[in-house]
Amino acid sequence: MTLKNMTLEERPREKMLVKGEKCLSNSELLAIIIRTGTKSKNAIELANYIINKDTQGIRYLKDMTIEELCEIDGVGLSKATQIKAALELGSRIASFKPSRYKVKNPWDIYKYYMDILRYEKQEVFKVVLLNTKNEIISDVEVSKGTLNSSLVHPRDVFREAIKRSTNKIILMHNHPSGSVEPSNEDKNITSRLIKCGELIGIEVIDHIIIGDGLYFSFKESMII
Repeated sequence: MTLKNMTLEERPREKMLVKGEKCLSNSELLAIIIRTGTKSKNAIELANYIINKDTQGIRYLKDMTIEELCEIDGVGLSKATQIKAALELGSRIASFKPSRYKVKNPWDIYKYYMDILRYEKQEVFKVVLLNTKNEIISDVEVSKGTLNSSLVHPRDVFREAIKRSTNKIILMHNHPSGSVEPSNEDKNITSRLIKCGELIGIEVIDHIIIGDGLYFSFKESMII
């Protein structure tokens, strides 16, 4: 069945106009982006086919190159670039941050950095610098790769904080596996950095692990 043969309320674009974009399925939203189908599939069927090419669903599209998208049956250069453009626009909107963002609790940090870290393929360890009002001044990437104490050195963690005269920081890293359970190494690194911070007068107020839609706070769990 072509989209023209569908009733008006079944067509993605018309459905969006009447009910809003939140009422559309992932396939319907993608169908609006790619606009047309193929000889054997209408736009919705093609969109559904694209999404189901991988067990991750729409998430896998983020890591696909234009060349890889073009290898999917029914997706040419035009559709591939439309998909990548839509994904990049969504990513930029999600990563937009206000100039002064106040941290009141661990959820605020998770919300701020979730879209930046949740899809990283490697562990990324960052230090978030806060001012006296608990507003984020900046963040510093300390290491990237398997997290261990040799990579996360105190001098690298506290260097920027000392430069900026910051008296409190938040430690943060991601778990590419999606799980947020802290490892023994995570706990050892945290303990070591807290002790170093006490010596130089910079408080480590939390260590937050970001997973896939989850977070773990050392402070909330009363580990620190």
